[in-house]
Amino acid sequence: MEFSMKEGGFFTDLPFGHLEVSGDDAYGFRPYQLMVSSIAVCSGGVLRKILEKMRIPFDDIHISANVERNEGKANRIEKIELHFRIKGKGLNEQKIAKAMELTKKNCSMVQSVIGSIEIEETFETIEG
Repeated sequence: MEFSMKEGGFFTDLPFGHLEVSGDDAYGFRPYQLMVSSIAVCSGGVLRKILEKMRIPFDDIHISANVERNEGKANRIEKIELHFRIKGKGLNEQKIAKAMELTKKNCSMVQSVIGSIEIEETFETIEG
């Protein structure tokens, strides 16, 4: 990946498109937003694949992310809480719990930050 400087930040062009990154919301996505997004969406994608492999039918997955940052240490990310709302008919919570365990073990982004950032993953099922 190559990044070029622009007013207020940097940009790169990737196969999917143009990405602008800045510490200022006025100029692009903030780095912490991209990190949290990477962790949340990696977990969601892995969960989706695991549910499909386990033949657990579902209609939707919605992820809420809450971030705790430490202002005293360069505003670093200390904890990310991910809450998954899984919608479907007759979902078995024990099987979903097993899928969540496998998700954490198999998400490359979560595994990349273990020991640096606390990741807490919770879920609820929604009948639908």
